[in-house]
Amino acid sequence: DPDDVLTKEEQIYLLVEAKEKCQRDIKAQLEETKDPSCPPEWDGIICWPRGSPSQEVSVPCPDYIYDFNHKGKCHAYRYCSAYGTWAMALSVNKTWANYTECALLFSSESRSREKEVFDRLHLMYTVGYSISLASLIVAVCILSYFKRLHCTRNYIHVHLFTSFICRALSIFVKDMVLYSGPAPSDTNRIREDDFRGPLPGQRGHLASISLCTQVGCKVVVTLFLYFLATNHYWILVEGLYLHSLIFMAFLSNKNYLWVLIIIGWGVPAVFVSVWASVRASLADTQCWDLSAGNMKWIYQVPILAAVVVNFFLFLNIVRVLASKLWETTMGKLDPRQQYRQLLKSTLVLMPLFGVHYVVFMAMPYTEVSGLLWQIQMHYEMLFNSSQGFFVAFIYCFCNGEVQAEIKKAHLRRLLALDLGQQGRPGSCCCAGQGSQAPQSCSTSLAGRGAGGTRGLLLPARPRPPSHIPSSGASDQLLPCPRQEMSQKRQGENTVDLTDLTQCHPNPNKELETMP
Repeated sequence: DPDDVLTKEEQIYLLVEAKEKCQRDIKAQLEETKDPSCPPEWDGIICWPRGSPSQEVSVPCPDYIYDFNHKGKCHAYRYCSAYGTWAMALSVNKTWANYTECALLFSSESRSREKEVFDRLHLMYTVGYSISLASLIVAVCILSYFKRLHCTRNYIHVHLFTSFICRALSIFVKDMVLYSGPAPSDTNRIREDDFRGPLPGQRGHLASISLCTQVGCKVVVTLFLYFLATNHYWILVEGLYLHSLIFMAFLSNKNYLWVLIIIGWGVPAVFVSVWASVRASLADTQCWDLSAGNMKWIYQVPILAAVVVNFFLFLNIVRVLASKLWETTMGKLDPRQQYRQLLKSTLVLMPLFGVHYVVFMAMPYTEVSGLLWQIQMHYEMLFNSSQGFFVAFIYCFCNGEVQAEIKKAHLRRLLALDLGQQGRPGSCCCAGQGSQAPQSCSTSLAGRGAGGTRGLLLPARPRPPSHIPSSGASDQLLPCPRQEMSQKRQGENTVDLTDLTQCHPNPNKELETMP
């Protein structure tokens, strides 16, 4: 989350605020007593109270310094000499102070351990998002290429897959823009140049470069938040649609697809635009990749609301699946098989509904530390980055209709290659439902589809050698999913999770598809 740390400007503001409060306290203390003790003072970090001679003074590490160690009882120390003056560090000619406990996070050992953890997390989510991105692109191409797969259900799938793709790409772009910094030597040179200051003729040029860089990275961060939000809302749309298939039919009409598109792409645009406007007006600092106080709730509350609603939809669907399972398998399966089947259905639904988001939803990672923080971060990076792969695998690659269409395309290609090589004439006809194959058909290539067995029969009657059946003619000669679904037993009163992934999940009332 880009809003859980402090910007440099916010840190300076907190220091100025602490300094003003310290100066008021010092003025009040000096008016009260004039004994020969070490005077209270502000050293630029901590407001030191009055110190007794020959005594060590300890002050808790201030919470307004973001990078200080705030765990446990950590203190900074000063020593008040017997003469009523603060002890000096003679080597640097400054007042001596011990900030060791406060600066534990700055130690080289702590930094190396922290870097190791972050490098491991970066590798984990980079590999996860890369695998998800590749599988999602293939899934979108498959669902878009085969016209028989064009239906409301798969249109929603394509939008969901696209949101996962945009989320992964935005993360990669954000990492390149924000975290691909210069080499250490370049950094040192830049700092040295900054101390010298730009030449008179370079100031306008450097200002324009800085402005363009900041505008670009602000756009990148805004798009990242937008695609993150759209991904959560398309998961919500999938949940709403699946829920409507089981409990109602108001979303089965193709006209409601536009309502779902507005929810998935339009609603996030509203609250992310509001956040960007507020951020630009009230906290236009750096790249918007760091904290802006409570402004993060402008986009986090709608996202959390979508996660909560989807979780309750998931629980309700699992409840219905369990009740239907007990009704239809009573006396047929033993309890262990019933629980195994219910567990399988539940695990299939979990990636689609984003159930893993609920585990640490009430525990922001900024509120935990140590081993629990590492467990939470590894858990979230693993499941968030691989969710797209599991969704594409379950709802595209394991989809019966998708497999059937790929098999038919493969068989058509083999048939065309075989006819082209041998120079044999041929055409294909369908042994569909209720029809009988002609007597002239002598060779059969059978493929198993989503609803039954499909036969590709080669007649023995010759045709011109150049004749190859077109894809349109082949599609007309093969049974469509709607015909196959009608072959199912009527009056079926079960909720089959495999049917819910098809274009027409209800055998008694098929969903209307878009042209």
